[in-house]
Amino acid sequence: MEFDQIIKDLQNKIFSPVYFFHGEEPYFIDLLTSYIEQNALDETVKEFNQAVVYGRDVSPMDVIDLARRFPMMGNYQVVIVKEAQGIKNIEELELYLDSLMETTILVISFKYKKIDKRKGFYKKLSKSKEVVVFNSPRIRDFEIPKWIEKTVTDKGYSIHPIAAGLLSEHLGNDLSKIINELEKLMINIDAGSQITEDEIEQHIGISKDFNIFEFQKALWQRNALKAHRIVNYFEANPKENPLQMVSVLLHNYFIKVYLYHHIRDMDERKIAAELGINPFFVKEYQQAARVFPQRKVKSIISQIKTLDLKSKGVGSTDAQSYGELKELVFRIMN
Repeated sequence: MEFDQIIKDLQNKIFSPVYFFHGEEPYFIDLLTSYIEQNALDETVKEFNQAVVYGRDVSPMDVIDLARRFPMMGNYQVVIVKEAQGIKNIEELELYLDSLMETTILVISFKYKKIDKRKGFYKKLSKSKEVVVFNSPRIRDFEIPKWIEKTVTDKGYSIHPIAAGLLSEHLGNDLSKIINELEKLMINIDAGSQITEDEIEQHIGISKDFNIFEFQKALWQRNALKAHRIVNYFEANPKENPLQMVSVLLHNYFIKVYLYHHIRDMDERKIAAELGINPFFVKEYQQAARVFPQRKVKSIISQIKTLDLKSKGVGSTDAQSYGELKELVFRIMN
């Protein structure tokens, strides 16, 4: 079942006897688990009818014993197993699936990995009409800006594509961290307004002038002065702009420029889908492709790979030096 449908059912007080949440992305699993923990029962009966345990502390039989208890002074009891990936022989919970308690809501939160679909336990989970199974896959890096835009829209705001990109590149794919920063930001801006680079800089501290997007733009604009100023800023703020991260982002950027050279359909939306970017950025990739021919792009990608290795200490006596990046800028522009 999809996340949105599960949340909708929970909000309408439509509960299932068993919920099994698993997958590599913990954020959505935590959201669903927390919602049930906070809202399934009235506060007056939680003390008697809600149990929260952790996988490392219980066995499958402990969970089954809890689930087979009867509620006190209420119609339901809730049993939540957090960090269920820590349960040894979790497949033994299959015994409970053979005889479910109608008065129990059992929530199994299995994070950071998927359950083995080859096992009989998963097959029984997925076939049962009494069980809600949700897989929470890791959102790929290039999907993060789009996820940020949707999240902001759902909260009644909008966000400029560049601002979404800045957040994505600065905070990575830690969804909980992104949400925390967005919530702090929304406290400080008018409801329903658009989040721009100015708000990102003012309230989160990500520079709108010295960032990876402005660096990439300076490269295809052949603005050597601006590019070197940005490298100097990176060097002065290595914690926020580590050389390894910069090299990875540059590599990803020029890979997209290389892919652009092989696209035949010039429809902007199709180009955006092919490159995994917001349509807003398509024109920049068009301009970069005009400046950097395919052969030049291949050479740049090779040089970035060398930079990445040196940033990890391979073939370099000073892996933290930004001098290699400055040399790369010179070679890209010449």
